[in-house]
Amino acid sequence: MRIGLYLDGEPAGGALQHDITMMHAFAALREWGYDIVIGCGSDRWIEYFPNWDPAFIRMTANPLARVLSKVWRSARLPMALWRGLTPHFNTPARAMLRQKCDVWVFSSSAAWSFQTPVRSLVTIHDLMHRYERRFPEAGGEYDYREQLFGNICRWATGVLVDSEMGRQQAVESYGIAPDKVFALPYIAPARTFNPSAPADFAQRCPLPPKFIFYPAQFWAHKNHANLIEAMALLRQRGLDDVQLVLVGSKQNGYAAVQQLVEARQLREQVHFLGYVLDEYMAEIYRRARAMVMPTFFGPTNIPPLEAAAVGCPMALSGIYGMPEQMGDAALYFDPASPASIADALARLWTDDALCADLVTKGRAKHAAWNQVQFNLRLKEIVQKQV
Repeated sequence: MRIGLYLDGEPAGGALQHDITMMHAFAALREWGYDIVIGCGSDRWIEYFPNWDPAFIRMTANPLARVLSKVWRSARLPMALWRGLTPHFNTPARAMLRQKCDVWVFSSSAAWSFQTPVRSLVTIHDLMHRYERRFPEAGGEYDYREQLFGNICRWATGVLVDSEMGRQQAVESYGIAPDKVFALPYIAPARTFNPSAPADFAQRCPLPPKFIFYPAQFWAHKNHANLIEAMALLRQRGLDDVQLVLVGSKQNGYAAVQQLVEARQLREQVHFLGYVLDEYMAEIYRRARAMVMPTFFGPTNIPPLEAAAVGCPMALSGIYGMPEQMGDAALYFDPASPASIADALARLWTDDALCADLVTKGRAKHAAWNQVQFNLRLKEIVQKQV
């Protein structure tokens, strides 16, 4: 059986960790006797395959194909006709067809998945542009995403989602047959398991002795504002020793969060580390009292899996698929309520027995679902496609 993995664009952004997980799964498929092909939009992807040498096919669209694709989609012309025409002038389409794969797996929601007449398993990470349209980063490309995900659900042989909640949302949003949507939950990425801190960790990441950790960029949906309000409530309640560590680039809503910290007189309790390289993240989790994640986006997220893997207790938004993802290994709160967030933080900060229990349950979660189980689940799904 010949299987292709398509990695879109450049290796970057939040989806990269899932891409790396998928690469490891394809390495396992090769060991199980599958014939593997890797199609990628950039030569930089080769750096992420250090231990094996798969067949790489560079798939970069020629300018004519890019222009025609944009015009075609903007005019909403029939996709069936495009799928018939594209192999005649589109370099990625010709390359995919030439490989004669039984199925192509797309690690992200790439348009080539439905523009090319191949059997495909396509990943849809989330549909928050529909469910959380109030946030500019979700609703700003609403029409584009509707067209993208609608075509994926129309033309893909199967769709990969992160959870049963993700499965339900795909079915109710686009009418795709339920038996074509497969839950393949995220796992903690490889970066989580760095055995020791880099030599310059203390210099690069100055941390208080005890702290709550929130690993997130400063997008509005990440909900730093209500987290800061929760910190202010804790101070009013007498818990003025709670320390919060934030990481993320100084862009998007960073300035607004800083201003709120100043306005609530929390400068001594909230620490901004800026952008932190992957190799430093595991040690921050290990040193944290707990991790908090008040995001409005789901269905699920990767940071809770990282926290569970290294033994960091956590409190999460109790919405979408997050309770499904972590079960009893986390506390849950209403992300729209600073008081609810504050209650969870107070428990984590003061209750040693609770934290120890959450650590035990988190480690059990990780043991039950990690790269080995992910590989086997992907194999099961792929076999259903041919």
